[in-house]
Amino acid sequence: MNRVFVYGTLRRGERNHGQIAGALLLGPARAIGYELLDMGPYPGMRLGRGVVHGELYAVDDARLAQLDEFEGHPHLFTRTELTLADGSRAFSWLWNGPPRGTHITSGDYAARAGVR
Repeated sequence: MNRVFVYGTLRRGERNHGQIAGALLLGPARAIGYELLDMGPYPGMRLGRGVVHGELYAVDDARLAQLDEFEGHPHLFTRTELTLADGSRAFSWLWNGPPRGTHITSGDYAARAGVR
């Protein structure tokens, strides 16, 4: 099984959660050393000085490949293995392009979108 950290529209209550629904939710998680950008229809995470809040899931190889396709890996977003705040490792998708949109200072897309 692969551990994946999701921070935007794949989270529970968000419009693309169906892409990961049915996967094992391991719980909330945080990624330190990243920042979150609000790019309109979706957020983008990139290296930075903040904390990004999200959810941690366990997915099989087939679901990981499906998520890569959904995220536009490797062109739009790049799947990267990162270290979470608790020291564990997980895959996530980092924005591949130049900075755009507005910085989500809370690091929590769901809170910004009024879901949580």
